[in-house]
Amino acid sequence: MKVLKNIIALTLFFLNSICIAQDQSIIRLPDNIEPEDRIAFAMYTVHENTLKLTAQFHPIKNFTPFEASLEIEENGKWVTKAEADIIYPGYTAPFRIENWDDTKEQKYRVAYNNEAYYEGIIKKNPIDKDEFVLAAFTCNSMYPEHGGDLPKDDIVKNILKLNPDLIFFSGDQVYEHSEHYLAWLKFGREFSEIFRNTPVVITPDDHDIGQGNYWGENGKKADSRRGISGGYYMPLEYIKEVERAQTSHLPDPYDATPIERGLGVYYTDLKWGGISFAILEDRKFKTGLTKLAKAHPDVFPDGPYEAIFNPKVDTRRFDMEESKLLGDRQLKFLEEWTTDWENAEIKTVLSQTALAMVDNYTGKYDKELYADFDSNGWPQAGRNRALKVIRKSFSPTITGDTHLGAVSIMGVDKWGDAGYNFTTPAIANYWLRWWQPKAPGKNRDKNSPTYTGEFLDGFHNKITVKAVANPTLPEIKEGGYLSTRAAGFGVIRYNKPNRKITFEAWARNVDIHSPNSKQYPGWPITISQEDNFTIEGGFQLPTLKISKANQVVTVRDKFTKEVISSIRIKGNTYQPKVIHNGNYLIEIGEGAQKTALESNSKKRNKQTIEVKI
Repeated sequence: MKVLKNIIALTLFFLNSICIAQDQSIIRLPDNIEPEDRIAFAMYTVHENTLKLTAQFHPIKNFTPFEASLEIEENGKWVTKAEADIIYPGYTAPFRIENWDDTKEQKYRVAYNNEAYYEGIIKKNPIDKDEFVLAAFTCNSMYPEHGGDLPKDDIVKNILKLNPDLIFFSGDQVYEHSEHYLAWLKFGREFSEIFRNTPVVITPDDHDIGQGNYWGENGKKADSRRGISGGYYMPLEYIKEVERAQTSHLPDPYDATPIERGLGVYYTDLKWGGISFAILEDRKFKTGLTKLAKAHPDVFPDGPYEAIFNPKVDTRRFDMEESKLLGDRQLKFLEEWTTDWENAEIKTVLSQTALAMVDNYTGKYDKELYADFDSNGWPQAGRNRALKVIRKSFSPTITGDTHLGAVSIMGVDKWGDAGYNFTTPAIANYWLRWWQPKAPGKNRDKNSPTYTGEFLDGFHNKITVKAVANPTLPEIKEGGYLSTRAAGFGVIRYNKPNRKITFEAWARNVDIHSPNSKQYPGWPITISQEDNFTIEGGFQLPTLKISKANQVVTVRDKFTKEVISSIRIKGNTYQPKVIHNGNYLIEIGEGAQKTALESNSKKRNKQTIEVKI
């Protein structure tokens, strides 16, 4: 009977994570699409002087062409700069222009058949701006029962006035699990005005690819929509269409080698405005649960399932060293990205899900969730490998997925020894989650809520929670999908001169520009760049006094040459710290202009070295 109750609970958990029945489509094409409206919307990025733009079309009808062109305004005239086929299925046209001059703003238009045009602006690279602004979103449900059928006008108005330098949608742009194309058109129509003139990063997640949850396991075929065996359930061409529509405008992949069954990859980096972003696919290589269940039949007598509700289960048993999270290829990418500081002052990782489990109640708040394998708190070894690389570049991570806005500091060996994570609130939030541990957090900030402070998450990972936008139960019972269900979005402000990063969490239907508007309790949160890799009780290297300001300083192990840390410092003086006592190489500068020196670490190192560049 106990096993049966667990199966029923987990089935409900899974069905609610999917949110809808597969055959209940409410998404429809607009009636009577005129020829001049054939182009639905477009998205673009500019990276290292390469412009990539993807135009999204409504269905091509009759004998009209399957080609389009990208034109740039020069001296008051439109000049064709690129042409592209419209790819079916999905009706997407990916354009590319090399040697793009990003020092000036330029007008563009997508042209089709001399009858349809879509115009916008390719922004000037904001590298000279002191403040870089990123607007971040997640979980754009479209269904009435989620509150997703309500207009997105409040978001669009806020973002147009904010005029960010970059937009990030971290996943679950669509929830129509068998009709991505139709739902994608609706998504684009809702947000096209903020895409039109601003570069955007979009990464698909589980609902985008038609699954309730998602363990990609290098592209294998999944045996059900639950995805727990690992892999992808929907037909391969469906997955390719999703990734083409949502990611073909991103910079070229770091390593474009396809995975199993010929599925592509999109993980890459984007340099824009003096910020370097690593764009990850945090589930594509993640190991499924089949081997885990076979190794622990006492916990999984009926095969694998997504979550643990039994407090007596010691989840440390599930830390399987051979299980993958980011995978070897993405870890290699992150290692190389760590030391690439060309035209970059601060780094950030953009991903789908936090590297921890910062929620412990879900749905009806009637049962505590002790472990969620869909979170990136599992596998623990893979999670720690990822964090040990990410912190080397003093990078925070920006994520979504859980519907619960939260800021926490990741820990590997000690609390707070890795970077900050900001999980943004959901755009529409029907399936609720909370972070409400029974015991108060340790070492909380003064006067902070009991759900903040130091905790072990459901997989015994170390996390330091700084703020959470928990739903408020009495208000939920009164209704009000978007004002009382902790829906919203995030804004991240990078103060480049001071190397400060500020996280903002805003509710829906709030004018964020009004002086009287308040963010969710606990926000805004401002951190220093160096707060993303703090070392307490470690060792010091000599203080560097460098003749030229704002140089890149990279510390390597003297013998293995492994990178320990890499940062573009602010000013002329910097004292590196390391976790372990030993011998190190210190590289100052970039490219061929590097100066290298050797040094031993000390608990208290009073040595000063003057470095001439």
